[in-house]
Amino acid sequence: MAEKDQEFVEYAVRAIVENPDKVKVERTIDERGVLLSLEVDPADMGKIIGKDGRTAKAIRTLLRVLGAQNDARVNLKIIEPEGGLGRASERAEQPVEPVAEPVAVVDVPETTSKEDLGVLDEE
Repeated sequence: MAEKDQEFVEYAVRAIVENPDKVKVERTIDERGVLLSLEVDPADMGKIIGKDGRTAKAIRTLLRVLGAQNDARVNLKIIEPEGGLGRASERAEQPVEPVAEPVAVVDVPETTSKEDLGVLDEE
């Protein structure tokens, strides 16, 4: 299997991204198996991860199949570029700024009836 897994990831990712020349795949082997570290242009991160992580999951599934054919465990790590948005859990901790001005509250005198306001009773 020597480097077929690395070649597969490079080929698949380069076909997906808009900047194929910036795709880098580094292969390391340790006691847990093969680890492929993927780096892409920051503008291409969304394409690699895909909606709800589906593209990344599909690539990992295919790598698992490729590894199983050769009795190896292959993992893919997508390296986030500098200045990236981070994981969803990290983004959730950041304060969210309001999108619009608050709506003004109107003080209605107690003597105003529902009919004056145009409110219909639902019966």
